[in-house]
Amino acid sequence: MESREISQAVISRLPRYFRYLGELRDKGIERVSSQELSDIMRVTASQIRQDLNNFGGFGQQGYGYNVEYLYEEIGKILGLNKEHNLIIVGAGHLGQALVNYMNFERRGFIFRGIFDSDEKIQGTQIRGITVRPMQEMESFVRENDIDIAVLTIPKTGAVQVAEQLVACGIKGFWNFAHVDLHVPDHIQVESVHLSDSLMKLSYNILSHGE
Repeated sequence: MESREISQAVISRLPRYFRYLGELRDKGIERVSSQELSDIMRVTASQIRQDLNNFGGFGQQGYGYNVEYLYEEIGKILGLNKEHNLIIVGAGHLGQALVNYMNFERRGFIFRGIFDSDEKIQGTQIRGITVRPMQEMESFVRENDIDIAVLTIPKTGAVQVAEQLVACGIKGFWNFAHVDLHVPDHIQVESVHLSDSLMKLSYNILSHGE
């Protein structure tokens, strides 16, 4: 597929397509129309066709989409046909929960290392992965071909850690630290501010309750 600029709105919908198609596949459904997908996903059939046409289109008029094929192709677009090596920086409750969530491995996201500054938990294991001191992080990233760093540390240390990891050749951050990371353009950042999401939910509850 040729490299082209795809809107973030389209990209944000691809994991939903992948998830729903996976559910259809697991039910043994072989074909699905854009209208049937629309009914399931609450996205217009026109929007679905437009989204998929960004990647060449995968359907045939009067036939719809082959579920297995479309599922696999969207997986490739999302990079799920290859493994991604991850580290977690911050072995607190959130970091531990992420390591213990098995679905990441099923999608090819493999946790290779965990790092924390707390000497009391260094040397302990989380799902068979040893918590290492921060001093070992840079050499570990270089030696183990780490693609993605997951930051679950306080914002006070996140900026410095991100700078260290950029210098080590990290390709992307999954950032749970409550701070915006300013990194070079070629480094990808996906920030997850949990309290922001909760405040948005609070607003929507209030605005729809009046």
